[in-house]
Parts: sequence; C-alpha cells; structure tokens
Amino acid sequence: MSWLRRPSEAPLWQDEFSVFTADERYVNRRQFTKFLTLTSFAMLAGNLWILARSIFYRAPKYAPLAVAALGEVPVGAVKLFAYPSPRDPCILVRPADDTYIAYSQKCTHLSCAVYYARAQNRLECPCHQGYFSITDGSVLQGPPQRPLPRVALETRDGKLFAVGMEGERT
Repeated sequence: MSWLRRPSEAPLWQDEFSVFTADERYVNRRQFTKFLTLTSFAMLAGNLWILARSIFYRAPKYAPLAVAALGEVPVGAVKLFAYPSPRDPCILVRPADDTYIAYSQKCTHLSCAVYYARAQNRLECPCHQGYFSITDGSVLQGPPQRPLPRVALETRDGKLFAVGMEGERT
C-alpha cells in the first residue's frame, strides 16, 4: 500500500510542497511553457481587439458650428470658441486679410492654453515655452512633440463655420 511508508521516507506532501526556499524559486519547464502559452494567448487577444476596433472605427460626425462673421475678427486678432464640445477650447486667428485659421487651444504637451503672439506670428504655450506655427500648427520649439489639432473651417453666407477636426481618419 502506498499510504504506508517507512519512517525513513519523506512524506508525500514534502515532495509536492517544498519547504526549501531555493526549491520554491525553481521554475520547471512545464510551468514556464504554461506561462508562455497563456501570455501568447493574452497578446493575441489584445491584438485581435485592436484590429477589430480599427476595422469598425467610425470617425465622429461633427455638427457645424457658426464661429464668427467674416468681418467680425480684425486682422491680427483672435476669437475663442469651443468645438466640437463645450469642453474643447479653440482659438480662431486672422493673421491676414483673407486668412482665417483655427486650432485647438490645448497644448499637445500638457494641455495648457496656447495664445497668439502677433509680433512673432506664432501660437505660444506659456507653461513650458512651446511654440507652434500659425500656418500649419507644427511645433517650432519646446517640449511638445505633436502639432496642434486644426479645426476645419468653411465659409457659408458670410459666416465662418467649424465643420470638423483635420487630420482624423474618416
């Protein structure tokens, strides 16, 4: 009978559960293979989730918003507005007589509010001296790594309308 052992033999539980700390840290091949298999399945599931989200992604539909009348903002001035939601501040700049440009007012570094520096003709973030180009929103200097999101503008019936955010997938 297997349950009857001689006193000199170690009990069965000591074979299964080691009391030695050096043996507890030892990982056998079966445990290592099980870990690799489960980790691989978890990574596969994560990648399939990312793939499914990218396939079924729908760009948000933005409602047009009247921002300003064509002559309302003087040359070199700005107007602040919120788009696409009331929590998203934006800045409309009129650098030239026939040019209107709008960007998100949140710096891409730490979301500080950017403002228009007319003398330098750029958008500036006062928090960490980040500077953005007024023509395309690209980073000129500072810690921001990404350009400012640009607001798409359209002219209808003598008014400027914000119609979407540029650079997003459709």
